[in-house]
Amino acid sequence: MPDARILMGVLGRPHGVRGLMHAHSYTADPADLPDYGPFVDDGGRRWTLSWASNGVARVAEIVDGRELPVADRNGAEKLVNVRLYVDREQLPATDEDEFYLADLVGLEAIGAEGVSLGRVDAVHDYGAGASLEIGSLMVPFTREAVPHIDLVAGRITVAPPAEVVAQ
Repeated sequence: MPDARILMGVLGRPHGVRGLMHAHSYTADPADLPDYGPFVDDGGRRWTLSWASNGVARVAEIVDGRELPVADRNGAEKLVNVRLYVDREQLPATDEDEFYLADLVGLEAIGAEGVSLGRVDAVHDYGAGASLEIGSLMVPFTREAVPHIDLVAGRITVAPPAEVVAQ
């Protein structure tokens, strides 16, 4: 069963001295990230954010129903790498050929010869495109490397690219 939470963004480094922070959005349109809040972090704290400028956000923690803004650089530094989630039920349903990257975690990866390569342990996206971690194998998440996804059957077909070793 897929995780009940979907990662929507991650707080980055502070921006200036007034509590602003860089924020990395995983939404289709990064400008829409604040619209999905309030968010929950790994520790259960609740957060809101609003854009101050492109990629720079005002962040506030929700405590007892009140928004407490991050007011200075020291407060922002403590929040670097905080992951922001929403409940899956808050998100729109996916179309037939769509899915959330979180849906891939746990699927069995089948190689071109029909041999199991293991399960998708994680999906990584560092900004240059997603990749799938399958045991010790890292596979780019492209149509060429992952030509078929069957969520109902719980598996993906993987055709990893030939490895190139630079000497």
